[in-house]
Amino acid sequence: MRTIDLAIIGSGPAGYTAAIYAARANVPVIVFQGAQPGGQLTITTEVENFPGFAHGIQGPALMEQFQQQAERVGAKMEYATITKVDFSQRPFILTIDAQEQIAAKTVIISTGASAKWLGIESEQRLNGSGVSACAVCDGFFFKNQDVAIVGAGDTACEEALYLAKLCKKVNMIIRKDTMRASKIMQQRVIETPNIEVHWNSSIHEIVGTKSVESVSINKNGTTINIPLKAVFIAIGHQPNSEIFKGQIDLDEQGYIKTIAGSSKTNIEGVFAAGDIQDKIYRQAVTAAGSGCMAALDAERFLASHE
Repeated sequence: MRTIDLAIIGSGPAGYTAAIYAARANVPVIVFQGAQPGGQLTITTEVENFPGFAHGIQGPALMEQFQQQAERVGAKMEYATITKVDFSQRPFILTIDAQEQIAAKTVIISTGASAKWLGIESEQRLNGSGVSACAVCDGFFFKNQDVAIVGAGDTACEEALYLAKLCKKVNMIIRKDTMRASKIMQQRVIETPNIEVHWNSSIHEIVGTKSVESVSINKNGTTINIPLKAVFIAIGHQPNSEIFKGQIDLDEQGYIKTIAGSSKTNIEGVFAAGDIQDKIYRQAVTAAGSGCMAALDAERFLASHE
């Protein structure tokens, strides 16, 4: 069984940044990239809110640069998925693709969280071409346009209000005749003049060939078509934490709990970074920042246990 100093489970901005900082500190590190190397940004088109790219950059290209930078300073990449962990002993035992086992002195978890989708064909086909799960990321591209947002919780209300500052009109599509959001958030939505709430409504199809042109909704049993340029899905995220259940402290939604002001978990020597432990901000730049924190925490842990 091979033993490594630092295993990073998952890639994306958090995992790659952690790898860059760890490798530059001469910590031997392997990034287990998972089934989607680069994470959610690899299915994103234009990224304009990551510092350092004055004219924007495509999401896959940004993640490629992250990986290349990590490799240049000495981080190793493995296109493999960690399918099981044992944090009951140190070094920790990780299982790769349900086959090989390795021992890791420290672990950084950066497996992220996946957006929940409606599950319709047109949604996936137009993902990145007017369909998005992040209003803060992509709302800017639809300034002064008509858009729609799907969802009824606090996050959906927050994103609807954010879009209302940028867009001409926001159509909020809600399945029931009530919202799950807090009363104050509901009030703000209702009182915003360019937000129209479509109660008892669900999306039948997102219409468009190369980009979103309109949305067909079933409203109170009647099908109507609303011309618009973008559809934002805000029905929640699912943290990719299944393999860590019973091994580490998770909150009620499945996000990994970290000690405030650090990336430390309840298991000494195991750290978490990025969206797997952040259900509030969920931005590439905050994920990268937490990846830096995790690498510094892991480096200090290793130094103190030599």
